[in-house]
Amino acid sequence: MKYWLMKCEPSAYTIEKLARDGTTSWEGVRNYQARNFMRDEMKKGDRVLFYASNADPSGVTGVAEIAREAYADKFATKKGHDYFDPKATAENPIWYMVDIGFVETFPHIVPLETLKSTPGLEEMVVTKKGSRLSIQPVTKSEFDIVVKLGRAK
Repeated sequence: MKYWLMKCEPSAYTIEKLARDGTTSWEGVRNYQARNFMRDEMKKGDRVLFYASNADPSGVTGVAEIAREAYADKFATKKGHDYFDPKATAENPIWYMVDIGFVETFPHIVPLETLKSTPGLEEMVVTKKGSRLSIQPVTKSEFDIVVKLGRAK
C-alpha cells in the first residue's frame, strides 16, 4: 500500500462533499509528474490525505482512498470543457484520473503550519517551500503522524 496527499481547493471540492458523495473522480490534473503518480503508481486501496489548498487555513481535512485505478480523463477530449486538451485522443489520452472514496473527516483541519512544525514531518513534500504539486507521495510514517494529529481532540 502507498500513501498520498491530494490537494483540492474548497471552491472545487471538499472532504464534506466526498463524505456526502461516497466517491468522486479526481479529474483535471494537468501536470505530468502528478499524472504519472496517478497513472503508474496509485493502486486501489492506497490511502490519501485530503488537503484543502488555498483555504483559511490550508491543511489536511481527512482521509480518502483510491477507489478506482487510473483511466483516461474523459474531459481532456471534451471540446469546450475547462480541461480540454486538443492533443488528447481516445487512442492517446495523455491525461488520466482516478476515483477516490471517503474514509473519514477529521474533527478539525490539520493546518500547514502544524505540519511544518511537527517532528517527523520535516521531509514531507507539502512542507517544502515552493511545493505546489497537487498529488504528492507520503511515507507511511508521515501519514500516521498526520492522521494522529487529525483525530486529536
